[in-house]
Amino acid sequence: MINERIRDKEVRLISETGEQLGIMPAKEAMKLAREAELDLVKIAPGAKPPVCKIIDYGKYRYELARKEKEAKKKQKTMEVKEVRLSPNIDKNDLNTKANQARKFLAKGDKVKVTLRFRGREMAHISYSKQILDSFYGLLEDISVIDKAPKMEGRSMVMFLSQKR
Repeated sequence: MINERIRDKEVRLISETGEQLGIMPAKEAMKLAREAELDLVKIAPGAKPPVCKIIDYGKYRYELARKEKEAKKKQKTMEVKEVRLSPNIDKNDLNTKANQARKFLAKGDKVKVTLRFRGREMAHISYSKQILDSFYGLLEDISVIDKAPKMEGRSMVMFLSQKR
């Protein structure tokens, strides 16, 4: 909210230098802003009374955009990478998949380990939990289990993330 859009009766005014000018009617604050050839900008609308500041609105928007952009730079996006296994996986294949998951975890991503069942493999679900446990055993030094192994339809799913 800027200039004439501020409809409050009273506002707490802050000058362009940052000093408090006190609580005054909005019209008087608007008059002071015009005299300084700047804008009256509502900074804290939730406060009682709302806080307004006399500043150059274009510069204010630029500063806000810059701060937002800086915050986005520091933000790290976390992806979920998937590693698919099958119930009759061999030891070497399991090691290869574990090394692949290790790389994902080192980058800071989460890993979704999926064990897919096809056809008669559904009869050996109890054995397949051991496969996921041994997979986690290979990555135990750098990962923690976010979500324990759980059946979802025709697959068993487990989520791993990097140890802190």
